[in-house]
Amino acid sequence: MKNKRARTSVDKAVVDVWQREVGELSTRNFAHRLAASEDLVLRLEIYKKLKKHRGCVNTVSFNADGNILVSGSDDKRVILWDWETGNAKLTFQSGHVNNVFQAKIMPYSDDRSLVTCAADGQVRHAQILERGVETKLLAKHQGRAHKVVIEPGSPYIFYTCGEDGLVQHIDLRTAASTELFTCRPVDDSRAYMPFIHLNAIAIDPRNPNLFAVAGSDEYTRLYDIRKYKWDGSNDIGQPTDYFCPPHLIGNDQVGITGLTFSDQSELLVSYSDEFIYLFTRDMGLGPNPIPSSPLSACNEASDIGLDHSATDANEKAIPQVYEGHRNCETVKGVNFFGPKADYVVSGSDCGHIFIWRKKGGELIRVMEADKDVVNCIESHPHTTVLASSGIESDIKIWTPKAIDKPTLPAKIEQFKPKPRGWLYRLTTPRDLMFHLFSLQRREASPERNALSLSAASRELLGHILAFNANSDASSDGGNASGPEDLFS
Repeated sequence: MKNKRARTSVDKAVVDVWQREVGELSTRNFAHRLAASEDLVLRLEIYKKLKKHRGCVNTVSFNADGNILVSGSDDKRVILWDWETGNAKLTFQSGHVNNVFQAKIMPYSDDRSLVTCAADGQVRHAQILERGVETKLLAKHQGRAHKVVIEPGSPYIFYTCGEDGLVQHIDLRTAASTELFTCRPVDDSRAYMPFIHLNAIAIDPRNPNLFAVAGSDEYTRLYDIRKYKWDGSNDIGQPTDYFCPPHLIGNDQVGITGLTFSDQSELLVSYSDEFIYLFTRDMGLGPNPIPSSPLSACNEASDIGLDHSATDANEKAIPQVYEGHRNCETVKGVNFFGPKADYVVSGSDCGHIFIWRKKGGELIRVMEADKDVVNCIESHPHTTVLASSGIESDIKIWTPKAIDKPTLPAKIEQFKPKPRGWLYRLTTPRDLMFHLFSLQRREASPERNALSLSAASRELLGHILAFNANSDASSDGGNASGPEDLFS
């Protein structure tokens, strides 16, 4: 059966080449079909390891042309790589005083304008000049700032979000930041959570007026920037839509670590200690979702993807699910792969990269990447190339050069380590006290039974242990270094 499938793939490739040569298939469509070939995905293996950082690599991203990869690390440095040769073209100090969480090259800037955010809450702009690199502070979050997202095609405008729940709009032409809103819980049942700790933000490429944010509760919120009035009046703080799998509504034990849009406006969302879900626009819950207990939806959850007798309306309400990885210990991203978002890719706590077919959710690849956690998977903008990074200090570049196509492991469960800690690292007394007060409020709630109280007590102990562990460990990843050389 496998031989028949392989032969079919080869035959199709031959037909595609013939159609291109006789003019029946455009060069662009031929390249797209080739890049989306499952045969190439199955042949991905490590092409190069980029080694120069001295701490965890928390972000990797390609420029628009795909010839440069930018990375940021716990060592507080930003590096621009010629990933094909493995050489560092430029290394500079970001100006941050804590771990760099995101670094991106602004489009149409001749690759000389970059924006970064970090664990110090700062949002900074770096300009590459003839005499060196200049960085300046643009905005600040009260807490860690995990993500920036660039308005598609704009060399000036981007958004940022942080653990203070704040979303900011920044225009490099004026170097001014506008505080749009602070993300709040959907109702008053979670008084212990005055705002949502935001981990992820994404813009819909088909409609850049729309952007989504997600973090420490179960909802992805969709906003429309057109609701913001630049004269000072503002109702943008009310989302236009919410997204959440039915069985997770009301579940206060989950959060969201990563999200992204496809070119078809599909929304891909990765949950902590849960799965990855794909939503289409018609799966939204509307601007006023009604919270419910996850117990009331457990029967529906058990039937996800299995109840073929469901009506069309019910099928539309259930997102596609992607299973097999483990997302518990860190803030992991999630991404599409392929010219038409043909695949879904994610890192895992087990140190592997997981690749699923977007349509149907079938797991097709499990690739060993790191000895520890893989957090970032970035797809090349034009070809079948992946960049990955995580707890280790190097970056892996993956290309389809393997001679033999590997098979899936017999038992995926072997790659699922048990959760060892809470999602958010507690590194300061302020972090610890905030979450201790949160637990105290939850324990005092009359709805919690004895079992829940016991679980909360265990979580309290886990917070204290996590704080002690993080206090003892260096958060900088060994970043003691002198002035950096600039390479042209």
